[in-house]
Amino acid sequence: MKLKELRSKKWFKFISNKYVLILLIFGGWMLFLDSNSWLIHRELNEEVDKLQVNKEYYQKEISKDKAIIENLNDSFELESYARQHYYMKRADEDIYIIHYDTID
Repeated sequence: MKLKELRSKKWFKFISNKYVLILLIFGGWMLFLDSNSWLIHRELNEEVDKLQVNKEYYQKEISKDKAIIENLNDSFELESYARQHYYMKRADEDIYIIHYDTID
C-alpha cells in the first residue's frame, strides 16, 4: 500500500494519533516492562494460591494432631499410642517386630 492510501484509513488515523501512541506505549510498559507489571502480579498470585493450599493442608493436620492430643489424655490411649508408635512394652512382655518385604 502507498502511504497516501494508508493515511486515508480510519484505523491508521486513530493509531497514529499522538495520544493513542503514548497510551499504547504506556500500556505496554505497565503490562510487561515495569517492576509492578502484570506478569509479576500473575506470578505472585500463583504463589499466594499455592501458599493458601499449604495453609489449608497444615490447618487440617493441626486439627488432626489436636484430636490425637486430646485422646492421649486418657492413660489407656496413651499406653496404646506408645506401644504402636514407639514399640514400648511392659516389664514382663516381649515384642517381636515383623516387617513384610514384598518383591515385585
